[in-house]
Amino acid sequence: MRLLTSLLVASALVAAAPVLAAEPKETAVTAPQAAPSLTLERVFASPSLAGPVPRAVKLSPDGRYVTVLRGRPNDRERYDLWGFDRKAGAWRMLVDSQKLSSGRELSEAEKMQRERQRIGDLKGIVSYEWTADSTAVLVPIDGDLLLAGLDGSVRKIAGTKGGELDPSLSPRGGHVAFVRDQRLFVGAVDGKTEPQAVTPAESAATVHWGEAEFVAQEEMNRFKGYWWSPDGARLAVERFDEARVGTVTRAAIGAEGTKTFEQRYPAAGTPNAEVSLWVIGADGQSRVQVDLGAEKDIYLARVDWAPDGKALYVQREDRAQTKLDMLKVDPATGKAEVLFTEEAATGSWINLSDAYRFLADGSLIWLSERDGFAHLYHFKAGLNGGGTWHQLTKGNWVVTDLLGVDQKSGRVTFVGTKDDVLAPQVYAFDLKHPEQLERLTDPAFHNSAAMDRKGQTLVVTRSADAQPPQSYLADASGKRLAWIEENRVEGRHPYAPYLASHRAAQFGTIPADDGTPLHWMMITPPLEPGKRYPVFSYHYGGPHAQVVSKGWQGALAQAIVDKGYIYFAIDGRGSDNRGVAFESAINRAMGTVEVADQLAGARYLKSLAFVDPKRVSTFGWSYGGYMSLKMLEAHPDEWAAGIAVAPVTRWELYDTHYTERYLGDPNKQPKVYETSGALADAAKIRDPLLVIHGMADDNVVFENSTALIAKLQAEAVPFEMMLYPGFTHRIGGPKVSKHLYETVFRFLDRNGVGSGQ
Repeated sequence: MRLLTSLLVASALVAAAPVLAAEPKETAVTAPQAAPSLTLERVFASPSLAGPVPRAVKLSPDGRYVTVLRGRPNDRERYDLWGFDRKAGAWRMLVDSQKLSSGRELSEAEKMQRERQRIGDLKGIVSYEWTADSTAVLVPIDGDLLLAGLDGSVRKIAGTKGGELDPSLSPRGGHVAFVRDQRLFVGAVDGKTEPQAVTPAESAATVHWGEAEFVAQEEMNRFKGYWWSPDGARLAVERFDEARVGTVTRAAIGAEGTKTFEQRYPAAGTPNAEVSLWVIGADGQSRVQVDLGAEKDIYLARVDWAPDGKALYVQREDRAQTKLDMLKVDPATGKAEVLFTEEAATGSWINLSDAYRFLADGSLIWLSERDGFAHLYHFKAGLNGGGTWHQLTKGNWVVTDLLGVDQKSGRVTFVGTKDDVLAPQVYAFDLKHPEQLERLTDPAFHNSAAMDRKGQTLVVTRSADAQPPQSYLADASGKRLAWIEENRVEGRHPYAPYLASHRAAQFGTIPADDGTPLHWMMITPPLEPGKRYPVFSYHYGGPHAQVVSKGWQGALAQAIVDKGYIYFAIDGRGSDNRGVAFESAINRAMGTVEVADQLAGARYLKSLAFVDPKRVSTFGWSYGGYMSLKMLEAHPDEWAAGIAVAPVTRWELYDTHYTERYLGDPNKQPKVYETSGALADAAKIRDPLLVIHGMADDNVVFENSTALIAKLQAEAVPFEMMLYPGFTHRIGGPKVSKHLYETVFRFLDRNGVGSGQ
């Protein structure tokens, strides 16, 4: 489950007592009188207090333009396309989404696709693609497919009707492909010929061509269902049939009525969609099926063409997610051979990744966790099968992203946590001397990056405690060439008026019950001698997430502190970027060690002289909401109150790929599901509980909360509830977000555990 991982954006330990990496300071501080306090209303209003943070930064193929999606000052959720002309040294708006907007409501398929991509709240331009000649961009707006030229011209792609999904230009730019009515279409960009379906018509409504199935989008971070060959002559195309997938009736309960959707949903332990892969000519005249093996109950994890187009590489994952085969496919015949196999460590699983690159010489740079940490390896296939592996990076730290490979110089650039797990950096090395790592970014910042296809130009995004995200263009050595968005907090920056009262985050570690160091983060208001403060602790707790970092924490955290709370978070076992053993602690045991680690954090807080031990509350969303319930069930009276937003309560209600990865098959391990769920022990809750859920949630479906509500009522357990009609897993908006958090703080005050502000 790619649950909502965060709402706010190893030291040696002595076993006898916590040794802190940074002890919270208790010295009295007086905030400057001129600095205003942050309100919840201002946090969610426009312009964003984070400043102008661009999305989807890209370089034009000719390298002249840097393009970004930028929100409007008066509407933080509407994005326009802007470009920086490196030759002229000037920015200009390339596409005004407001002028081109048709106002057409998106189709249900488009809405759900955006939900899967976590961009359902955005408007205007949410994606774009450069033409090969760098003269125009392909821009979907409100379901229309437009080609916008740098000369200001805009035209609709001929033959499109609205509602086209996943538009993509061919590598040489002459054609465009898209999905419509569950078939793949290809047409000429110049409009001289209308797009034609290149996949066959199907009699069954359950068959889709050119789309990624539900679990691929929701859990595998794969949103494409077709892939152009390098020369644009062929496409690899997915076909899936949902006939065997169970149907659930999803009720989207809104303010003005209820809509029901019959949704194919592969719940844990039930059949998945049947997936196949085909190689199809761009003119639709040829079609070859790829041999994915005799076992049909598999996952199509990744698909890539070789740089020369002579082979197709397919990653095939087994249903148990403990084995991943890399298949090398002859696109002319569909015949496949296993190039190599990646196997999970005992008691763990395969983590899918996009951190790999096929090189022109046929070798591969590949991310693997085979030594217990995510590191890069160089694989060279043998002439008669097999191959050789050479480990490129190593140590008790992880590579989080592979950015690029300059194949002429042999230089590899990546993001990793070698210097600090809380502040990733960009590094580079020469393939001939991988042990000589070069750090390219400033360790005072939390960094991420992207790179051009040639591995020569970087786009770095960085942030720090009091610095919202900045982005800049850099060369391969990391030298900054130009700011994309400096976003300095000064002058008219939205956060500038609040900078004087900004409270810096402090960091440290405490041991888990087995001695494992756990990282925490704390923000305190100005502390007055002898005064004790309530704590608002935020947690997520699930896999593939890291809450504690040294980057920008977000304005919401500061607003909570301005309300008189200490803001606290701790990453327990099971969370991301600490290696296989750390993450696998929750294998077949969700709701156990990660709950114990939150308890360790709570007890540490209560040991501090400035913390009121009777006013430590906890808040979580999605997996974090599930955690709130498990925490209150397992340890009554440890938390003064708990808030559970969109909580999972029965893992049998969640999908196959996520749930079975960690808990196995419920048909074979029903006890694991019973103990990991949040319903069996619901009657043990005796602390104040607030349950919040969107009534049109298609991710953690509303049935999770109705099951909990019924259980609590049947057991006469008191609780409070706030429901949001029409909202999905993202409950948000300028007014609604304010309402949600005001509801939370009124709940805490009403139960005597808030700040009263």
